[in-house]
Amino acid sequence: MSSNAFDTSQVKDKRDAVNGRFGKIKSMAAGRRAKLNESHRLHQFFRDLDDEESWIKEKKLLVSSEDYGRDLTGVQNLRKKHKRLEAELGAHEPAIQSVLETGKKLSDDNTIGQEEIHQRLAQFVEHWRELKDLAAARGQRLEESLEYQQFVANVEEEEAWINEKLNLVGSEDYGDTLAAVQGLLKKHEAFETDFTVHRDRVNDVCSNGDELIKKALEETWRNLQKIIKERELELQKEQRRQEENDKLRQEFAQHANAFHQWLQETRSCMVEESGTLESQLEATKRKHQEIRAMRSQLKKIEDLGAAMEEALILDNKYTEHSTVGLAQQWDQLDQLGMRMQHNLEQQIQARNTTGVTEEALKEFSMMFKHFDKEKSGRLNHQEFKSCLRSLGYDLPMVEEGEPDPEFESILDIVDPNRDGNVSLQEYMAFMISRETENVKSSEEIESAFRALSAENKPYVTKEELYQNLTKEQADYCISHMKPYLDTKGREIPSAFDFVEFTRSLFVN
Repeated sequence: MSSNAFDTSQVKDKRDAVNGRFGKIKSMAAGRRAKLNESHRLHQFFRDLDDEESWIKEKKLLVSSEDYGRDLTGVQNLRKKHKRLEAELGAHEPAIQSVLETGKKLSDDNTIGQEEIHQRLAQFVEHWRELKDLAAARGQRLEESLEYQQFVANVEEEEAWINEKLNLVGSEDYGDTLAAVQGLLKKHEAFETDFTVHRDRVNDVCSNGDELIKKALEETWRNLQKIIKERELELQKEQRRQEENDKLRQEFAQHANAFHQWLQETRSCMVEESGTLESQLEATKRKHQEIRAMRSQLKKIEDLGAAMEEALILDNKYTEHSTVGLAQQWDQLDQLGMRMQHNLEQQIQARNTTGVTEEALKEFSMMFKHFDKEKSGRLNHQEFKSCLRSLGYDLPMVEEGEPDPEFESILDIVDPNRDGNVSLQEYMAFMISRETENVKSSEEIESAFRALSAENKPYVTKEELYQNLTKEQADYCISHMKPYLDTKGREIPSAFDFVEFTRSLFVN
């Protein structure tokens, strides 16, 4: 480039680009090395931590032993081993501190694994503390065991000396010669000297025993005070838990009782609804929307029930209702609302298309509700039979268990699968079919309309319809019948073509 060769600017650009890419690669390589070193330090720390945890676990097994020796020699040997273990713990503490310092430094420097480092360090410190506490407790108990076994050995030694001397002082040999008596006196003087020494020893043993008893009593008293305090705290804790449980019971009962009352009132209101079929249908739809909206309230009760189960609350003196029972009742009410809507739509269609009067439909519905004592929207077979008799059905009286073919033929229609119940929808469908079963053809309906018309005219007037039909039936006919046209295509005022209307019904 210094010689101004061809296209030096392009050469310079390429050189700079290559150098830049090389520098970028070098920087990335250095960054990756740093990350790898950081990861290496982190995993090396975790390995060291695992090694120390294994060492602590091994030592915890030793200091957790409940063998405190069965005799003086056994205690002395265990005490020597424990002293060596304590020395080992003291010698190992620098290694523990080194791991802790490494972890702290890693936590301060590293950007990866900080949360795990904190958790592992906290766990490691707790395990080390537990090991030292267990070691101190075992050392204390071994000292107590040593003191006790030393006392037992001293007692046994003095008892052996006493038993030996009892034989001596209990002897009835007082000598039969002067020399023999003098010998026995010398032995007795030696015994008295020895007795003085052992009297001091016995006093020491008794004092030591009293001290051990005192220490044991003091330790027992301290433990008793500790247990009393712990029990008091546990009782206070249990009292708070029971108070919280009782609040939960009351809250559940408040919502459950209110929800059950709403279920009962809503069911009664739906079943006892009166007015025109259209007004009943609108009211039932509104109630059904309200039922669906109350699902959120049931969900709250279910959540409270789950909280009670989690708290192991198995009884509730404030209510007799359960989550499962309320959910089943809500589902039954929801199903009842849908069935009643469908039934009312069925009745409206029957009234408009088959000629069944609304008064008859109301009578059927009223009679059903009368026998539906539990407001369930269903009648059992006996209630259904009583309902039919009240409507004028001449069903024979038969004894229980005897065949009833006439009633069985009706059940084949309304309850073919014999589930034991007849729903309002099944009942109304049966009654509507019986009410309309005599209408066999369009000719019969035409004849009926023709009978309404004066002089057997091929049309029926508005006045004739209102004079001979119910208002609902007349309104329906007028809204669906076409005006009557004479042979010249002229429309006759207030005249309606019942022939075309009747034939359209049967075509549809």
